[in-house]
Amino acid sequence: TINETLSDMMAPKPMDRLVVGDVGFGKTEVAMRAAFKCVMGLKQCVVLAPTTVLADQHYRTFSRRMAGFPVKLALMTRFQTKSEQKKTLEELKSGQVDLVIGTSRLLQKDVRLHDLGLVIVDEEHRFGVTDKEKLKKVRINADILSLSATPIPRSLHQALTGLRGISLIQTAPTGRQPIITRVGPWD
Repeated sequence: TINETLSDMMAPKPMDRLVVGDVGFGKTEVAMRAAFKCVMGLKQCVVLAPTTVLADQHYRTFSRRMAGFPVKLALMTRFQTKSEQKKTLEELKSGQVDLVIGTSRLLQKDVRLHDLGLVIVDEEHRFGVTDKEKLKKVRINADILSLSATPIPRSLHQALTGLRGISLIQTAPTGRQPIITRVGPWD
């Protein structure tokens, strides 16, 4: 999946890839590697998460992973003050921020990016129609990487008919404990 994604990013046409895998199977790892490649190529990367909690979790994970590299990250959610948001918006526009992680706040009209290269959409099925319409405008010039454990039928259909690339992560990472489901009488 990582190789397919990185290969698509180097292709002359913009990537539109759906990565499907169970929870804990490595979708975020694919996203981090794609984001790193994008940023090292001197482009900006946006990571969209459906909730503030998930955006914060991604911010901490990406920050730890990219520590020691010349990557400036920013977080944009409702928990940032107006002044913090304004500063982040200015830095995005001027190109000082390489990677921004946030909620659908990043799809608002006041968000301008200097040189967008990649948009990563986590849990694509949790975004509404309005948000997806805004993403269509971005799709013209930037690569799109969508991550989902449960893709919506429309996205799955597009991937299976060849309109989008699709990667399936079917093997659990080394050391992952199997999920054991037991059915028993209610007590």
